[in-house]
Amino acid sequence: MPSNKPRVALAPMEGVLEETARHLITQQGGWDFCVTEFVRVSHERLPPKVFHRICPELKQACLTPSGVPVHLQLLGSDPESMAVNAQVAVQAGAQVVDLNFGCPAKIVNRHGGGARLLTEPDRVQAITAAVVEAVQPLGIPVTAKMRLGYEDASLALDNALALQAAGISQLVVHARTKTQGYKPPAHWERIAELAEALTIPVFANGEIWTLEDYRRCVAVSGVQDVMLGRTALADPWLAVQIKADAQGLESRTSRLPDLIGLMLQWMAMGGQLYTERVRVMRIKQWLLMLVPRWGEEARRSFEACKRLQTESEVIQLLQEALDAASRPRLHAL
Repeated sequence: MPSNKPRVALAPMEGVLEETARHLITQQGGWDFCVTEFVRVSHERLPPKVFHRICPELKQACLTPSGVPVHLQLLGSDPESMAVNAQVAVQAGAQVVDLNFGCPAKIVNRHGGGARLLTEPDRVQAITAAVVEAVQPLGIPVTAKMRLGYEDASLALDNALALQAAGISQLVVHARTKTQGYKPPAHWERIAELAEALTIPVFANGEIWTLEDYRRCVAVSGVQDVMLGRTALADPWLAVQIKADAQGLESRTSRLPDLIGLMLQWMAMGGQLYTERVRVMRIKQWLLMLVPRWGEEARRSFEACKRLQTESEVIQLLQEALDAASRPRLHAL
């Protein structure tokens, strides 16, 4: 039976939810932990600077500036290399190691990583067991994120049980296969099957855009803990709303002007970390992710922004959108 203390986590999203975005989103409150973009592991022993580049919070006790724990994610397919690099990650400061068995990117899957591994539950278990054996004696927990499968969900339970048997402490399930990508719906009912079979905590992930979506997800999956990815960019305040709702309390209403303000903050804070081209590209990407939550208003902003090339143009567009969204609307009598 769901309690009144659900946990809400910020998902890893490659090329999107980096240090600055993690800081701004977790600063809004309600977030229990976040997971970094993945560190790609092949066959070499990576230097600590690679881990620090992906996760600067390693030098800050693995906390965002607002005090939210940050878990470091690894992606790879070779058990020995994953184990060695997990140890390097711990030496670099990692306090939780998360394993990626869900990335749908073609280049990752082509090299046998991410969601592709879900076609081989024995290999999933071997990789995970090697990492657990390497870092558990150091007191470091290992967690994992998986999709329901690669082309279909026939091996979902096999993979979940393999991960549990290997020693992970919790599992996030993105309720779609690699083939289904990010297309609605998310199959929360399949999470219910996995959660019932496992003894470790299970987090639900996928198509939770609003408080109403969260309630439906809990009802269908029986899982109260969730991880939010694209939604975190579209509504960073949903975490607070979920926490308040579980306790029968009212919470702040999400407002598009506040979100545009965060985007402008990101532009200012990212100035020393990214090139102008990257900053412009990321804002376009962010605006597109707002559409499922904010509808036509967000789509218009994206269409107006997608051909812009300079940071000053983008800032002007965002400022104009902020001014327009904040302006009181007159109602005809």
